[in-house]
Amino acid sequence: MLMMKSPARLAARCSMALAALALSAAAFAADDPQVSLKTTMGEIVLELDQEKAPGTVANFLQYVKAGFYKGLIFHRVIDGFMIQTGGMDAKLNGRAVRKPIKSEAQNGLSNVKYSVAMAREDHPDSATSQFFINVVDNAGLDYPNMNGGGYTVFGRVVKGQEVVDKIKGVLVDDVRGMENVPVTPVVIQSATVVKADKRVK
Repeated sequence: MLMMKSPARLAARCSMALAALALSAAAFAADDPQVSLKTTMGEIVLELDQEKAPGTVANFLQYVKAGFYKGLIFHRVIDGFMIQTGGMDAKLNGRAVRKPIKSEAQNGLSNVKYSVAMAREDHPDSATSQFFINVVDNAGLDYPNMNGGGYTVFGRVVKGQEVVDKIKGVLVDDVRGMENVPVTPVVIQSATVVKADKRVK
């Protein structure tokens, strides 16, 4: 004989199920965003640390969602140091950028190999769109080094480390007063936020 559950018990179970779903959704929403950089040498996926670098991650995602990085190149490549992009196209022309952001270099994240950090000018609060991927451990870039400022780490490479390694080894030269420019441009073909079901685990 089937026992019918009382309306009160059913309501309680529904409430518990809804609460579990809410917790699951909250946990899912808390996942750090990932960004796919599809380049002429392969795909690099970055995972962004929005807890440790909320302002920097928000700024970076605004550029990504606006399509800013499409067509830009890795314009500064130094094997044994880092690879830098986010500022120039293949003709070494720049693009209009948003206002500079406040440094978050004191967030405890280190410029270790395959970490992602913001490039900037001399002033700590001068970063805009340019960023770099460390190809070795660069603790000398951490706060409070580099004239007391340091460089803000805001993510890490979670896929495509071999692509980073290929880029760091390309032939470079001096071009129009700029040093360490790849002879064959390494172009970002697209930069997009990775959808939830495509995230790198």
